[in-house]
Amino acid sequence: MITSAQNSRIQLVRSLLGRSRERRQSGAFVVEGVRLLEEALTAGWTFRFALYSHALSARGQGLLQQLNEAGVDIEEVTEQLLTSSSGTENPQGLMAVLELQSLPIPEQIDFTLILDEIRDPGNLGSLLRSATAAGVQAVFLTPGSADAFAPKVVRSGMGTHFRLPIHLLDWEAIRERLQGLKFVLAEMEAPLACWQADFRSGLALIIGGEAEGASLAARQFCNERVHIPMSAGTESLNAAAAGAILLFEVKRQRDA
Repeated sequence: MITSAQNSRIQLVRSLLGRSRERRQSGAFVVEGVRLLEEALTAGWTFRFALYSHALSARGQGLLQQLNEAGVDIEEVTEQLLTSSSGTENPQGLMAVLELQSLPIPEQIDFTLILDEIRDPGNLGSLLRSATAAGVQAVFLTPGSADAFAPKVVRSGMGTHFRLPIHLLDWEAIRERLQGLKFVLAEMEAPLACWQADFRSGLALIIGGEAEGASLAARQFCNERVHIPMSAGTESLNAAAAGAILLFEVKRQRDA
């Protein structure tokens, strides 16, 4: 049993929870909670190790048995130490360090989401979750975006990291990878309402950052701009809400 905060595994967990640079250099990230770890195990994600305390629920105990049967390195930690090392307000007594990896981009792709300098972790996680629900095949983040594997993003994503390809690329690399798709930028001042746009053909939907909107590069690359009609005097929606509306408008049109 781990009882000391100086333990190398505890120190690694704390550094991975706190710093994106450490996640990149170590090639790992932390996942907490029973549901997310169930998702990771089902997806066949690579575990480095898992830590648990005696406060684990019955469901958590069952998952612990599955992890053990899958050959995951498991170690018990005192409840106080695991709680103090957690990145959540209500720890569930189970966390794991997983390999930092990106799922492969499908060869045939006709619906992608580009998140351009989305800096708020909660918004980013919500957008990733909505993208999965709407049938997006891959998400591309531009430089300046929040770390997709930061703790709050992983929690907000609710398991989408284990199902959806998420890649950080610059605009030139994105354009090269998505040749043949129409780049559509969401923008308040755009002339075309999203309900009037045609989203049925190959599409790369661009959602700009919360504070300053889309970057100059995004504006240069887009083929079409659309807005979400709102009542007069209404302030703009945040990136997560606007993205969800547009993503499901794409799905509505394609399902019609």
